[in-house]
Amino acid sequence: MNRALIAAAAAVVALVVVASTLFTVQQTQQVLITQFGQPIRVITEPGLHAKIPFIQSVISFDRRLLDFDAPGEEVILGDQRRLIVDSFTRYRITDPLVFFQTVGATEAGIRARLNSIVTSSLRRVLGNEPLLSVLSTDRARIMDTIQRQVNEEARRFGIQVTDVRIRRTDLPEENTQAILSRMQSERERVAREARAEGAEVAARVRAGADRERTVLLAEATAQSDILRGQGEQEAIRIFADAFQRDPNFFQFWRSMQAYREAFSQGDTRLLLAPDGEFFRFFRQGMQSGAASGTSGAASSPAAQAPAAAQPANAPPAASAAPAAPAGAASN
Repeated sequence: MNRALIAAAAAVVALVVVASTLFTVQQTQQVLITQFGQPIRVITEPGLHAKIPFIQSVISFDRRLLDFDAPGEEVILGDQRRLIVDSFTRYRITDPLVFFQTVGATEAGIRARLNSIVTSSLRRVLGNEPLLSVLSTDRARIMDTIQRQVNEEARRFGIQVTDVRIRRTDLPEENTQAILSRMQSERERVAREARAEGAEVAARVRAGADRERTVLLAEATAQSDILRGQGEQEAIRIFADAFQRDPNFFQFWRSMQAYREAFSQGDTRLLLAPDGEFFRFFRQGMQSGAASGTSGAASSPAAQAPAAAQPANAPPAASAAPAAPAGAASN
């Protein structure tokens, strides 16, 4: 019984020793062997390996690409604009021994170092670039410059930085309102320019229309004056021909027109001298009646014409105008 227990105990001890001696390195791993905390050797080949049990320890590191997301940092660009830059970094552990000596056995130590390295490189490179370069095709060139600088500084930690990229860029909150205000001002300026151009075109069209209107009115007025002058000329010619054919009849007809115009209202008052030219034909009619020797000259139609031609409310001076020739005729 005791022999069986001893054999079993020996087997367990042997199993523990073997388990502590042998270890496996995966294809995605690289191993650092330490003895009492001091690094002894580095194993990068995958497979089964051995170490001194209970004395040496195995520290494994991932040999694949690792990601590090840096928190957003406010960066001042070359044109004094501020941006909040959110970036990420991809790196690989190339030297486990240097990594262990400078950072430690875990990846937490390298993240703090990478954060400071990436942030300082972003500030240094972006501080010389304007906003348009960061937002244009020059962004790839800027990222390559940042990646080279970060990789040079990270080599002393036993890692290789393969890529640094800006995931997102945002404006600070205090700058957002200012930019929105500038955008609004710019849109208002464009709107004012468009309104001014429209007003200019409208004024030009209106001026052209007014000029055409003025020209048309002037031409129409000139044409109407020409036609009116031609009509008046023709009327004068006709009147002149009629006057030359029978001057006495023309004078009589014009006097009749004057009488019609003067007495058409019915309440016209005229203050004329008895021997005025206005009633010349009345006087001629009365003189011709007196010369004929008739006794009823005062009641004849020629003598009564002035009384009938004048209105009822004519002044005494007008009604007395034909009286003198009648009395003279009676004498």
